[in-house]
Order: sequence, then structure tokens, then C-alpha cells
Amino acid sequence: MTLYLIRHGETAANRDGLGLGRADVPLTERGWRQAEALATACARFSIAAVWTSPLQRARLTAEAIARAAGASLVVEGALAELDVGDTEGLRLDEVRRRWPDFVAAWLGNDPAAVRMPGGESLDDLADRLRPLLPRVRELEPGGLAIVSHTFVLRTLLCLVLDLPLAAFRWFACDLASLSVVDLAPRPVVRRWNDTCHLSRLEPGALAPYRGEPR
Repeated sequence: MTLYLIRHGETAANRDGLGLGRADVPLTERGWRQAEALATACARFSIAAVWTSPLQRARLTAEAIARAAGASLVVEGALAELDVGDTEGLRLDEVRRRWPDFVAAWLGNDPAAVRMPGGESLDDLADRLRPLLPRVRELEPGGLAIVSHTFVLRTLLCLVLDLPLAAFRWFACDLASLSVVDLAPRPVVRRWNDTCHLSRLEPGALAPYRGEPR
């Protein structure tokens, strides 16, 4: 089984550096172009199924990929982004101002149990992702694309590789990025955070990783 881990295209919140969790915002025009570039890139892979977050920024990206790959599409509620609670829609400097103790704990060595103000922790996210792993392994050999969000994809990788959740910081996950992980006979990361398929888009189509907590 090969996993294709894919982050959705750009939204206005991503573009403007705002916290984004469960808000169901659409793709920007550039986000649509990124989704189409992803679809073209994925068409050359053997992808039998696409699982997606229910949030439209991921779902619309996934629909483009499923069409290009001729794959089935399944909406999985567990793949929704981390609930960032009261930090939704805020810039990082505002989060630092309002919740300095939270930010200090989040940036510490063991952030897994640190809950977003009014939202979820990485432990909460991992608890809802773990039941997906046996289902993935029960699928027929082939390719499964998972289209989701930065915290989800990095947490999922930690679970697949049996890493502590704090290791999510080791992995950048840019908008419209594509990563490839083989699961058998043991997990092997073949590609991570690939955005080469965006190189033909207009300048600025590659949105760089901006650090924590976003």
C-alpha cells in the first residue's frame, strides 16, 4: 500500500497568515490552480481511492484529484483539521498577546497534550486518526490519496512512523504539497512536501511553511 498525503490548495486565510482550523472556507483562485496542478501530478500514479477531509478546501482539492486519477472519493470526518478554537482567524502576534502561557507550552518540548484555547490538542487529533490506520492497511494493495490539512498530515505521519507527536515539527507541509509513503513491508517515506508540480504557476504559487503555531 502506498499513501499519497496531500495538503489542500490556498485559501484567503492561508494567504493572509490567519489561524485556520474548522472554518469551512473556499479555495482562492490560486488555490484552484494549485488543485488542478496537483490533479495533473497525481494522474500518473496508481491511485485507487481518495479519502478527504469534509472541509471544502480539502474536499474540492480531492475531487479534482479523484477525477484525474479515475479514483473513488470518500469523505472522512476524522480527517478534518485540528480544532484551533479561539485562535481561529487570528494572526500569530495576536495569539501570542492573548495567550502567552499557551504559546510557551505549545512551543515547548512536549506539545502533544497542549490544547488550543477552546479547541483540540495533538493528542485529541491523534485519537481520532488512529482508527483510520487499520482500515488503511485492510485496503487492497495499491494507492490511497489522503487529502487533508497541515496538522492532520503531520500527525498522521508521526503515527505511521511510530514517532512521538512532538516530532510533527520535523516535517514542513506546504500548501498543495504531495508526499509519498510506502507502508509495506515497513513504512518508508519516498517523498515529502514536494511542490514541483506548482513550478509552472504564477510567481508566489509555492506558499512556504511559516512556522508555528500555524
